Amino acid sequence: MELSSTARRYLEIVQGLAPELEELSDRVEAEVHDIAAREDPVSQRIYELVIGNDLHRLTLPREWGGQGLSTADYFPVLEEVAGINGALRMVVHGANGMWRLVDQYGTDAQKQHWLPRMAEGDTVTFGLTEPDNGTGRDISTSAVRDGDTWIINGRKWLISFATSAKMIHLLAATGNDERGRTLTCFLLPQGTPGVTAEPLPPTMGCRGASHEILTLEDVRLPQDAVLGEVDAGLDLGLRGFLDVSRLGIAGSALGIARRSLALATEFARQRVTFGRPIATRQAVRLALAEMASDTYALQAAVRDACARFDRGESIEGEAAMCKLLGIEIVGRVTDRALRLHGGIGYTEAHRIERLYRDARALWFEEGTAEIQKLVVGSAVASGRLTL
Repeated sequence: MELSSTARRYLEIVQGLAPELEELSDRVEAEVHDIAAREDPVSQRIYELVIGNDLHRLTLPREWGGQGLSTADYFPVLEEVAGINGALRMVVHGANGMWRLVDQYGTDAQKQHWLPRMAEGDTVTFGLTEPDNGTGRDISTSAVRDGDTWIINGRKWLISFATSAKMIHLLAATGNDERGRTLTCFLLPQGTPGVTAEPLPPTMGCRGASHEILTLEDVRLPQDAVLGEVDAGLDLGLRGFLDVSRLGIAGSALGIARRSLALATEFARQRVTFGRPIATRQAVRLALAEMASDTYALQAAVRDACARFDRGESIEGEAAMCKLLGIEIVGRVTDRALRLHGGIGYTEAHRIERLYRDARALWFEEGTAEIQKLVVGSAVASGRLTL
């Protein structure tokens, strides 16, 4: 695939940073064994490398201080990042997607306030998921009008980088229609009174990232904190952010799958049994063939969806299919790669152990496999998606 000169430059930057990032990843794995360690300087160093090398503003439009890369140019960089470290991937993925909501739905004042700050490196995150509800019309966090302000109460959890985020796109229920609760998106600045955060236990993978529980008690926000239209927050979040973010999850799965295949191939060439590398064994070659075929198929799907998105087409169904394919394929590829390493691959001596764990985070980001199937099925049944 032909990349722009800017995209090639950033791909080379990531490849050049890979040794230091791998070392930092190893240190994070060694040090993040309790909740308090999440604030250690190792994790902060990963974030500094992202900002210091402009990896946070690759897709942000040039008018706001970004590089303005298309998804076709950006995804190879994201894929390379995903194959190095899960926390690093989460930072890059989030930073290069969160601007879209303000850019598409924000007022001029909201754009002028937030988009230049995102270009400078301010972290922004998305607050939808709740501990006692799903992630749609059944959320219980509520926002009630009180004159010219809104009063918000509720709880969110699994909110990535909530403590460090300068702003959270917060979804709250503001009304009802024939389908259930209607949601509104609010721009919640860091330091707003009434908001408290507590860390969740360390995750299986993506070590070095943070995920918090947010409690909102009588939080007051002004009318100009509303993003887009009142009661239109769910569609805003789905079409403005989640579709392309789901495609980003598929791209991340592609990067992990490709790196896992490379590690498994290298190990198979070096591992000798009965006087020969195991790469000469038929069973091993069959496994490598399956891994390569899976990775190639995912690459083709992701590249097609990127091209559609860059042409301005709706990718609701395509993004969901790509995410569904991505998590299934990266699951198979990392599983086979780990098995090809044998028992030693189950230890931290080999990077496949970390990639195996990092890949599992993709199961849940931007909706489970079952959610993707419902999205695709609905799109097919309604005629919105034809192949």
